[in-house]
Amino acid sequence: MKKKITIGRKDKANFPEFGLKNLDIKVDTGAYTSSIHCHKIEKQEKNGKVYLVFTLLDPSHPQYKDQEISMEKYKEKSIKSSFGSLEKRFIIETEILLFGQKHKIDLSLSERGEMKFPILIGRRFLKGKFIVDTSKSNLSYKRIKRKLGTKLKNK
Repeated sequence: MKKKITIGRKDKANFPEFGLKNLDIKVDTGAYTSSIHCHKIEKQEKNGKVYLVFTLLDPSHPQYKDQEISMEKYKEKSIKSSFGSLEKRFIIETEILLFGQKHKIDLSLSERGEMKFPILIGRRFLKGKFIVDTSKSNLSYKRIKRKLGTKLKNK
């Protein structure tokens, strides 16, 4: 059995495919699906193929790049919102970097502009990999900073 890593209620993670580093995430065991804040989410047809086109984050976020992302691989799914209503959302697969390890993650694209955290990590991603300790925070970020500090000191 693989040893599970303890993760806190919030942390910072990298999303290499999108060039996002140290992005604030909230761990939410009440949510099944993980989500990322986007806007301008729409399907577009190009050269006979349908693509999902979206912009990550929004202009008020420090890492906002006003970069339109286009993906051919995506799913459409009905997801229960935090208010209990069903919403049609698009799901993409990408990689998240936590504790120095890359993991595949499905993210629903959601307008989270009013939320404090642009990323919500749900149970589906956590299952089998992590144990959540709500009294802790930034465990991955602190571990990576320590490793970098040690490497710099040893040079």
